[in-house]
Amino acid sequence: MTLIKSISGIRGTIGGKVGDNLTPVDAVKFASAYGTFLKNNISKDKLTVVIGRDARISGPMIHNLVVNTLIGLGINVIDLGLSTTPTVEVAVPLEKADGGIILTASHNPKQWNALKLLNAKGEFLSGADGAKILEIAEAEAFDFSDVDSLGEIISNDAYMDIHIDEVLDLSLVDIEAVKAAKFKVVVDGVNSSGGIIIPRLLKLMGVEVVELYCEPNGHFPHNPEPLKEHLTDISELVVKEKADLGIVVDPDVDRLAFISDDGEMFGEEYTLVAVADYVLSKTPGNTVSNMSSSRALRDVTNSHGGNYEASAVGEVNVVELMKKNNAVIGGEGNGGIIYPELHYGRDSLVGVALFLTHLANKKMTVSALRASYPEYYMSKNKIELTPQIDVDAILTQMTEKYKNEDISTIDGVKIDFATEWVHLRKSNTEPIIRIYTEAPSQDAADKLALRIIDEIKVIAGI
Repeated sequence: MTLIKSISGIRGTIGGKVGDNLTPVDAVKFASAYGTFLKNNISKDKLTVVIGRDARISGPMIHNLVVNTLIGLGINVIDLGLSTTPTVEVAVPLEKADGGIILTASHNPKQWNALKLLNAKGEFLSGADGAKILEIAEAEAFDFSDVDSLGEIISNDAYMDIHIDEVLDLSLVDIEAVKAAKFKVVVDGVNSSGGIIIPRLLKLMGVEVVELYCEPNGHFPHNPEPLKEHLTDISELVVKEKADLGIVVDPDVDRLAFISDDGEMFGEEYTLVAVADYVLSKTPGNTVSNMSSSRALRDVTNSHGGNYEASAVGEVNVVELMKKNNAVIGGEGNGGIIYPELHYGRDSLVGVALFLTHLANKKMTVSALRASYPEYYMSKNKIELTPQIDVDAILTQMTEKYKNEDISTIDGVKIDFATEWVHLRKSNTEPIIRIYTEAPSQDAADKLALRIIDEIKVIAGI
């Protein structure tokens, strides 16, 4: 299945048949549905939508289709061109626009692209709004404008710089402290827009930058998901260059990973932990991450006198709970930092600026900083089932089996034990249960996962 329609947008592989892949027809159809949704729900003479894209090869094609579809609906477009997900999120409210679309398949390989849909706050749409757009698309209930009412395109290529300025103006970002630290940093921009915006930010903070894969040509030099097995080149270069750290982002710059000075992964889960540690030390308060994120954030939050809450998986769920709990920082364990002082969206620029300030204040190496945090290890697995097996019934039986433990069922089943946890989630698109575990050692995390997998197999009779 290579065309995935969800409440957060549409993604798929380029080429192939209409309805099976992300073809030009599908791009036009879903852009039409989004524009129609806005027109149905906002009573204004002229609507405005901000559009930006990452550097993937199919970007210009999809970009032209989407922009001109909105023009055909009579909607004005503020075209940021090559951009990042958080940059578009920042631009929407600054431009007082009615929505935004980011053309990116995030960490997926180059054959993928997607339309990510935003509301007037520059935040991802709610599930209810996303469902309405899917209904409009299915019904093809579009009404295009006549020739005298077409929209206009306003090009604005200044927003990467505006986004950087907004980050540097934050009260917790200390440019002078970072300049004084004289950091040397290797940046892997995976040949997308992060290769432009991250080095630009760093140079304004007085950081010496070594660029690796920073040409935004869309030819990803490795799998663009920032995981250890994909990052051998930057790990080696950090050591070779005697750099203080490495910075890795995904193609749309909403996920952030660090490489320590010794060439080892800082740990994607610990990006949020370290940044939250700094923010909480200056502005005590609450934090939120999703249920599949490390317990280390809870520990750090508690050490600063705050309260930690876990949301269902998905950025929109994290943001909703952050607002409810007045969280001062939050995000996802995949390296997504959400800092409400700027905006409610995962933002690698904010993460970089706050992390470097934290590091400068601590006056320690990145590896030493990492060693100062609680040690947890994760194991991420999945079990494939046949379509005939009732996945919900399995999760219900697992809930009953562990009813005496601390259990949450707001998103699958999460079982919190004293020193470890397991999170079971079913896939919406295939008969799979994803099994995430965390424990104080890798061996313990792996053993817990294997035990749970065996228990599921017994219940499923396989």
